[in-house]
Amino acid sequence: MNLSTPSGSTFTFTFTSPLSLAHYGWDAAFADSFAPYAEQGLVPGRIVRVDRGACDVVTAEGQLRAAVVLGPEPDPTRLPTTGDWAALSTGAQPAVRALLPRRTAFLRSASSKRSDGQVLAANVDHAVIAVSLAADLNLPRLERLLSLAWSSGAQPLIVLTKADLIDDPAVLGHLLADARSAAPGVEVLAVSSTSGTGVAELAAAVAGGTAVLLGQSGAGKSTLANTLLGDAYQTVQAARDSDGKGRHTTTTRDLLPLPGGGVLIDTPGMRGVGLWEAQEGLAQVFAEIEAYAGDCRFDDCSHTAEPGCAVLAALDSGELSERRLDSYRKLLRENAHIAARTDARLRAERRRVWRRNENTGREARRLKGMDY
Repeated sequence: MNLSTPSGSTFTFTFTSPLSLAHYGWDAAFADSFAPYAEQGLVPGRIVRVDRGACDVVTAEGQLRAAVVLGPEPDPTRLPTTGDWAALSTGAQPAVRALLPRRTAFLRSASSKRSDGQVLAANVDHAVIAVSLAADLNLPRLERLLSLAWSSGAQPLIVLTKADLIDDPAVLGHLLADARSAAPGVEVLAVSSTSGTGVAELAAAVAGGTAVLLGQSGAGKSTLANTLLGDAYQTVQAARDSDGKGRHTTTTRDLLPLPGGGVLIDTPGMRGVGLWEAQEGLAQVFAEIEAYAGDCRFDDCSHTAEPGCAVLAALDSGELSERRLDSYRKLLRENAHIAARTDARLRAERRRVWRRNENTGREARRLKGMDY
């Protein structure tokens, strides 16, 4: 199968026909996990879409619509999501009876006042973060998405979309360098679906696994998906000229087979991305700050005013930028706040520290007011 761009660039792929579950990521390890369900007469399938309490699931016999019958499930992060492998009963009323253990899961804080997490995609190998060059490069937002991507267990990949809008190669080089400075250990590609720049490299990077497309509305995710898929599966609308932001053309998370092998999950544009259990991801994204922190005099150094702070020394010497440190501090605080909201022990500890500080402050004010 050939993929072509408006410029005429062509990329050739070959579909295995018919598509098997292996094309969707089924392997020996998943087969082992499924063995107990096979004994119950259930069949394996991968969830390609969740909508209104039901799932579209691809099986060895084709795609079907299945109800979700899992029993009480108080943890929203354990509900079925796109990319999950499931055990199904078939027949007149197909139903998802169980989910296989996830290898990876991309989670964020739910957009509610409750301390819930929301799982966006499961069993993902590549987290492709799309950032549009039609707007200024927002490095703090990129670092936030990278923290979640690393925490998911997937390998992040940054795609600077709409690269054809940058005429000056030197400017494009600076933008690539800026993105790489915020993403140690992550590949960064400049891609244009219009000219074909970088498309072959991106297709090769995601072939054979499960990739999820992430980013704000207007980042060009649906156009990028169309290019990789070789067909206009997603409806694409032009970005608003006034601010470069797009409309939410993708409204559900859909898993679609890639012609070069593997599958792609397109997601709706994300206006807000709250951290969720992202400590490990933050350590990856800010690896250089974590390395400096290891040389601080005090193990519990907060990197604000302590003597012997190696992080502040790196800031003073210019080895570390103030922007990076500010972003690190902000995301650490947010992650700690989310953790405190969801962990009773941490909430109690915060209250204890708050009371201790309040008592200390009250005593200091009393002593200050005493007349010696």
